Amino acid sequence: MRPETISPAELLADFHPDHIAAAHTTLKVGPNAGAACQVELADMLQSNACISERDLAGAPIHDVDVLVVGGGGAGCAAAITVAEAGARVVLLNKLRLGDSNTVMAEGGIQASIDADDSPQRHFDDTFKGGHNGAAPELVATMVTEGPETISWLIRRGMQFEQVDTTISSPLATKRAGGTSAARILFYKDYTGLEMMRVLREAVVLEPAIDIWERSPLVELLSDGQGNCVGAVCFSMDRKRYTLIRCSQVILATGGLGRMHLNGFPTSNHFGSMGDGLVLAYRMGAQLVDLDTFQYHPTGLAWPRHRLGCLVTEAIRSSGCQLINARGERFVDELRTRDQVAAAIIRECREGRGIRLDEETRGVFLDLPTLLNEQPELIEQYGSLRHLAKKCDIDPFKTPFVVFPTLHYQNGGVSIDTRCRTNVPGLLCAGELAGGIHGRNRLMGNALLDIIVFGRRAGAEAAAEVRRGTPARIGIEHVRAWQRLLTAADLSLERRSPLLYPQYANYDHRRHGQEVI
Repeated sequence: MRPETISPAELLADFHPDHIAAAHTTLKVGPNAGAACQVELADMLQSNACISERDLAGAPIHDVDVLVVGGGGAGCAAAITVAEAGARVVLLNKLRLGDSNTVMAEGGIQASIDADDSPQRHFDDTFKGGHNGAAPELVATMVTEGPETISWLIRRGMQFEQVDTTISSPLATKRAGGTSAARILFYKDYTGLEMMRVLREAVVLEPAIDIWERSPLVELLSDGQGNCVGAVCFSMDRKRYTLIRCSQVILATGGLGRMHLNGFPTSNHFGSMGDGLVLAYRMGAQLVDLDTFQYHPTGLAWPRHRLGCLVTEAIRSSGCQLINARGERFVDELRTRDQVAAAIIRECREGRGIRLDEETRGVFLDLPTLLNEQPELIEQYGSLRHLAKKCDIDPFKTPFVVFPTLHYQNGGVSIDTRCRTNVPGLLCAGELAGGIHGRNRLMGNALLDIIVFGRRAGAEAAAEVRRGTPARIGIEHVRAWQRLLTAADLSLERRSPLLYPQYANYDHRRHGQEVI
């Protein structure tokens, strides 16, 4: 491997997208006024609402104990926990139940289950990997509950790979970048899909959970006293708004990869547009780490119609190397994701990348060398085999060309260990919640995060359910927000959330028009 000439800190400062000077601005309004924020996200956060009180005139009102927004891993875990505590819950989905980043998580889930590992080592790796920027109490909660979380998933029917085929065989583990121990548990190379299978079945079979699909969240409801008391959704099928009145709202809406920050492709699912972040902020929720995002090192750079599709980090855990145009291995593939991504960007910027056309650069992920040495790996990595087929290449002969892709929202809504925000009645879990990973996330911690904090959010919401309905619901906070925008000389014409990428050409306000 080529000797490194600069420190990790210098590598990140010079080449990681978080450090692009033009990508940052300062927020002018809201709870985080004065804080640094990624410029495109700032535009979204400091936008006007999509609806007005006129839109809500005559809209039906649906009463429930708890509203959970988001049908991915965190939302499903929360809804299951609420229902098992005896409360009624609506699970609101922008697309269909399970359409989320959870199903796309391939590599595995971290938990310190081996005898030579411990929650303390897991904590140390996570905290260091996030550049000491995470909230220690949140990291401690996540890693401490890791082993029990695996047991909870297994009891519900989730499968994990074992060391051998005997019934009593221990679970297989492997290392991830930035870790000091092998603590990634996995099922083939589609762990998230297997997790979502189990969660989705549990949700569908639970009679206390009312599943609403194709009904994106467009605004939160307040009671005029600073409490969150529900939400407004738009039915894409019926073309109408509905007000959901409740005691507690759990936002589990995921990240914002489809905003394509800094012009990067993304590995995220189609609905990842930062909806929950925008609406929580407008309601008055404090956010954290708005200037840091994860760019996964190995998104596909070619062919162009597969741009951003993810090649799992697990293949690098198995020994696959990154090679530049000179045939050099230029980085330790199991350094943290931000360092590996920055190293790839450096190779391309300094002329050592693979030039595919005028716009496209990348480096080789040297699958042929690995697979010809360990041909049995192709059976373990079924998703990779399918991806190679979609790219019309033979992975035994032709390497993937990769380049970093926007993958994860490191920051988010500030929460405590019970998933409460500073807005009464509003809880957050999953990728939407900030403070858990600091300024960089380790592989496998996302799947652990969504289950640990999804369950915690559900337990807290169920415990705080107030029987009876709020005396008053509305969007008075929107009027207050509009006054703030006007005072700061910000436009009222720009509106958020967008719900879908601009290339979807969809606006929920165009009632009766064709939808995706």
